[in-house]
Amino acid sequence: MKPDDLDLPFYEPAGDEIRLFEQAWHNRLPLLLKGPTGVGKTRFVEFMAAKLGLPLFTVSCHDDLSAADLIGRHLIEDGETRWCDGPLTRAVRAGGICYLDEVVEARKDTTVVIHPLADHRRELPIDRSGEILRAPPSFMLVVSYNPGYQNLLKGMKPSTRQRFVSLRFGFPAPAREEAIVAREGGCDALTAKRLVDLGNRLRALKDVDLEEVAGTRLLVYAARLMQAGLPAREACRAALVESLTDDEETAAALMEVVAVSFGE
Repeated sequence: MKPDDLDLPFYEPAGDEIRLFEQAWHNRLPLLLKGPTGVGKTRFVEFMAAKLGLPLFTVSCHDDLSAADLIGRHLIEDGETRWCDGPLTRAVRAGGICYLDEVVEARKDTTVVIHPLADHRRELPIDRSGEILRAPPSFMLVVSYNPGYQNLLKGMKPSTRQRFVSLRFGFPAPAREEAIVAREGGCDALTAKRLVDLGNRLRALKDVDLEEVAGTRLLVYAARLMQAGLPAREACRAALVESLTDDEETAAALMEVVAVSFGE
């Protein structure tokens, strides 16, 4: 039984991504989400899990993530050894969605364990227990990564990437982003418009060395601080500038852009 739309997490569609996700799920296809930080990939997965009425198991991937962290391990408790499922195993057993966020941050020998789930087999071998779990029809594997900067550091192996259908996320169009900032940041339309204008100015900078530019999430944070009574300049410094750089000269340059956008 699916929840009522009023119970769904807020998500403002950009195009046909909801239909694509539903078709991938119906056809038992794993899905890869590609796009910059803070543009709504995680919120989209949360929205779709709620819309489909499925439990969601989210893993934030990192350098030390091991196969055992995903699948499970034996633990000693009260002098006895017992098996404890990891989030990937729990998702398969529950027939839910397993979302591996920033999957390329995990070690490559770890991500190999998802291969049998991401092809026609749809099964998860648990080597330590000898069990082979076959995914029920409702199970779905979703992964995300940011090709913008991670291509320079880490990439997804073709043998992994080509097991997925892919959906690219970009920065929202201004009108859509303004609606998101107003709704999520609790601010008026004019404030949302000025924040989105600031975000686009920061994204357009060519002479400033930033690993990442401002995502929608940071604009929402700035809006919330402003709604709490913080002056626009201070809110934007805390939510945007200091989150984007540690370099004082770069921060000063970004604050000049803030001053232009907010007329200070």
